[in-house]
Formats: sequence, C-alpha cells, structure tokens
Amino acid sequence: MIAPLGQDVLPAEVRARFVDGVNGLRVHLLEAGDPGNPCILLLHGFPELAYSWRKVMPALAGAGYHVIAPDQRGYGRTTGWDADYDGDVGSFRIMNLVRDTVGLLAAMDRPFVTAVVGHDFGASVAAWCALLRPDVFHRVVLMSAPFSGPPGLVQEARSADIHRALAALPRPRKHYQWYYGTREANGDMTRCRQGVHAFLRGYYHHKSADWPGNRPFRLEGWTAGELARMPTYYVMDRDQDMAQTVAREMPRPEAVAACDWLPERELLVYSGEYQRIGFQGGLQWYRCRTQGIGSAELQVFHGRPIGVPSMFIAGSRDWGIYQTPGAIERMRASACTDLRGCHLLDDAGHWVQQEKPIEVIASLLTFFRG
Repeated sequence: MIAPLGQDVLPAEVRARFVDGVNGLRVHLLEAGDPGNPCILLLHGFPELAYSWRKVMPALAGAGYHVIAPDQRGYGRTTGWDADYDGDVGSFRIMNLVRDTVGLLAAMDRPFVTAVVGHDFGASVAAWCALLRPDVFHRVVLMSAPFSGPPGLVQEARSADIHRALAALPRPRKHYQWYYGTREANGDMTRCRQGVHAFLRGYYHHKSADWPGNRPFRLEGWTAGELARMPTYYVMDRDQDMAQTVAREMPRPEAVAACDWLPERELLVYSGEYQRIGFQGGLQWYRCRTQGIGSAELQVFHGRPIGVPSMFIAGSRDWGIYQTPGAIERMRASACTDLRGCHLLDDAGHWVQQEKPIEVIASLLTFFRG
C-alpha cells in the first residue's frame, strides 16, 4: 500500500495522511494548522494534485486556520476510483464529486467550513458545493474558472456543430475538452515521446505567464472563428495530440532553471505521481462534462444562484477567464449574488496560486475575515 506524500517534499508546516471511508475512497490529503481552528478546504484542478496548494497552506495555517487539501477522485494517492476508460465514468460526475467533498468533511468530523476554494476544474466542484450546501460551505472562492450557473433545462445542440466548424477551418482545429474525452488521450500523454516530466513542464509553461503568447481577451461568442483565436492548448490543431501541442512551446533550459514558481524538484512530485497512475482519472471528469453525464440532475437547480459570499481570483494572463464566452459576465450578473471581489492578478497565468502565492494569500485572508 502506498504511503502518504513524504515530508521531504512538503513544507515543514504541511503534513500528509489518509482518511478512509469517504464515498468508497481512501482519500490522501495534505493539512496544515490546528484541527481546532476554523477550516478551509482547498480543491485542485487538472493536471494537478493537493500539492498545488503547498505555497498557500502554511500562511493560511499561520493566520489561524485548519487547512485541508485532498487529492480528489482520480488523482494522486487517493484510491478507490475506477481507472478504466470503460469503467464507472459516472462516478466522476459533478454531483458525486460534491458527495466526495461532503463525505470527507463528515469523516473528519467537520460539520462546516469557513470557505471552500477551488482552482481550475476544482472551481466547478467548489461552486456546486456552495450552491447545494450553503450550510456546510459558508464562503466560496473560485480560481481561474468562472461559474456561470446551473445548466438550462433546454440544452443547446451546439457540440456537434462547433466540432464540424472547427474541423472545417482553413487551419483545422479541435477543442481540448472533447479531445480529453477520447480513448487515446491518456496514452498520448503517459507514453509521449518527450516523457511525462517534460510533457508536464511544457504544459505548465504553456498556460503560465512565462509563455509570452498568453494575452487573453474576451471572445465574441461560441463560434469556430472566435474559439480558434485561443492558444492551441485550448483549441488544438486537429491532427496534434496534447503532448505534441505543448512540445512546440517547450521552454529553453535557461528558462526552466529560472522558473522559481515551479522548480524541477517540485515538478518531480507531479511527474512522479502521473507516471505512476496516468491521467485517466482526471480525464474522466472531462468525459462527464462533454458527454453530459450527470447534467440532468444538475438541471434541477437551473436558476438557483450561489448565495454565500463569493470571490473570483485569476491571473490577468489566464485564458481560462474567457475560454467559455460570456461565463465571467454571467457569474458577475446572476450566478453569484454576493460576489465580493473579482481579482485578476498581474503577471500571473493559469496556475495563479503557484505563480503568485503571496498575492493569492492576501486576497484569501481579506475575504475570509469579511
């Protein structure tokens, strides 16, 4: 049986352990601070781990909070999930991910948390936690992925049309989320020519402020021509896989050596975990989204906003803000009725809590304290 993440790769204030009996999972988590203090729950995205919160956990604990960050279903050292492409994909639907989160708090004897904070796909889980159980999740912070509200009862039949239109462009393209739902995606990344470590270096670099091409702007709508204005890590060349896509933007050795927000010793933690388990667990989340698995149960909540105090944080150079045209506007107008702030941090890309931890910590503490 695998051990918790070693103290040799963690900040001194952060410890790792397992929690059993969580909706069929044995959850691996990181925690910091006194368990008697008010609790903050941190939810990572793709392709990340609980480890992605290592830079903010000590400061939040030092400010008087008990901070917990799990490896979510499909990730890291958490076990009990189905890694088979043809297996139980439905267990990765949003409602069950919320159940994982509520179950973890129950197993830790936590009836509520001061705030749930989610980054990337973790922001979707955090948003639904706050919408469905405001009695448990008293505040919510969304990072890098705006929440535009529950899906409508009448769904637009736009997916097939947009894929045909993207493929028909003079430079044929495809959308990364639908690519992530293919049978080949996991093998493309785990068995890529450059190796998992170099693949992740390229992927993290390509979506960070270090890549000079990240100058995001609002798109006019969900059309092939507008979507194709985004970088290729979102709207890929049709005949390229993701490993090939990011290999074209691989940073030079001197840039890698100068990357203080993700030095090689820290990247090795990510690459070691993904070399061991692959990417399929995280990719199952995308399959649920693009195939509509679980969307019917979410439609029941159409029109219901997040009512607890909320905040949005992203990097000013993060295309995640605008990848779904209109999402950030809907979040501000109706999806979050008590939005206390919308912060775009200068010179930060998609990995905002790793690229700009000091600024993120300051925003979080201000928000937690009201």
